[in-house]
Amino acid sequence: MRRAGAVGAVLALGAGLLAGCSVDGRESIRFTFSKREALEFMNEVVAEYNASQNDVRVEMDTSGVDVVSASFVRGNPPDLMLANYNFEVARFVQRCALSDLSETDAAARIRDDLQPLMDQYGRCEGRTSALPYSVMASSVIYNKEIFAEHGLDVPQTWSELLEVCATLQGAGVTPFYATFKDDWTIGQGWYDYSVGGSLDVVDFFDRLAAEGTLVGADSDVSFQKDFAEPMDRMLQLAGTYVNDDAASRGYGDGNLAFANGEAAMYLQGPWAFSEIAKTSPDLELGTFPLPVTDDADDLAVRVNMDLAAMIPDASRHKEAARDFLEYLYEPARIEAYNASQLGFTPTTDAAPPDDPRIAGMQEYYDDGQVYQGPSVLVPKTIPVFNYTQSMVLGADAASVLRTLDQDWARLAFRQPAPSSETKESAR
Repeated sequence: MRRAGAVGAVLALGAGLLAGCSVDGRESIRFTFSKREALEFMNEVVAEYNASQNDVRVEMDTSGVDVVSASFVRGNPPDLMLANYNFEVARFVQRCALSDLSETDAAARIRDDLQPLMDQYGRCEGRTSALPYSVMASSVIYNKEIFAEHGLDVPQTWSELLEVCATLQGAGVTPFYATFKDDWTIGQGWYDYSVGGSLDVVDFFDRLAAEGTLVGADSDVSFQKDFAEPMDRMLQLAGTYVNDDAASRGYGDGNLAFANGEAAMYLQGPWAFSEIAKTSPDLELGTFPLPVTDDADDLAVRVNMDLAAMIPDASRHKEAARDFLEYLYEPARIEAYNASQLGFTPTTDAAPPDDPRIAGMQEYYDDGQVYQGPSVLVPKTIPVFNYTQSMVLGADAASVLRTLDQDWARLAFRQPAPSSETKESAR
């Protein structure tokens, strides 16, 4: 009888969980969070929310995007997602698998100028499917002590940058520490900064999408035409002003070397600061956008939507999920999260970050002088990181850019042609 009673209790508990109820009778929601380095922070937020009310209980799910994708197929997606916004996640947007968040208080506080960056990955007409939560900005990291020692100002034009490099090199200082062994460090840094500092990335990819299968030497827009000059300047820096062993140095080597003062500048994102600080916690560092033209008005910083919030349409607990979403977007909470990760808060009323290491990017972020890296705006089936690595290691840039055009055209050929309504919404 005791065994039968125990089995009955287990069955009753299982039925309650399937119905979305927690052990204490509250409505239970599954919250997917994909940023592992911020788990401690978010676990505390979840615990505080669960303790703040008696109606909803949030259960954290850290299983990752592959498991989340499978859950959509099974018709059992998470109730709320806070995930890196990229092509993998944006598939849910494009297929209108996410609910509309336009009427939330959180949506009303998001900066309007960030929407075009969200739309670069696609959109569902008539819906606000995802809300940015954390914007990660990256640019040139520089050693303030080395700059001060040699009387250098932060360069704002290409000519000024070359002068800074020549001065440093003449004094026996390596201008840039490069880590060409790891292809992603080239793609997200050297390649992205050179292109983003030279042209309008949103406009380029809009026009590229319109060309579709016609992209090539004779099209109005192409990689081989529009990226030729940015790549020339990237290769001028990479071939002249980097450490001699750049081809054999990886990300970890770069962090250690830069921490030890072996170069004045480093093309990495803010995630490198914590690694550098492990060796030199008191090193004075700053940031500035890489100048690639002789017009200071072209200066801009690379950003990515590090986290975006989404509520799947198939969730059976949308209202409960929205309540927790609003909790996440309360000013003190979202700003504290971004401060902890050296990110920028995407809300209109956010206080600027107070970390001096990223202060050099603040004015550009405030003024909307930002771009998403071109390396992340092509599907993963096109190996952009490999291509950028091949260029800095000696491959002919014009040939590599032609290959990029051919890859894009082939990919466009395999995609269904968008309807006129879809084209209009993409604008």
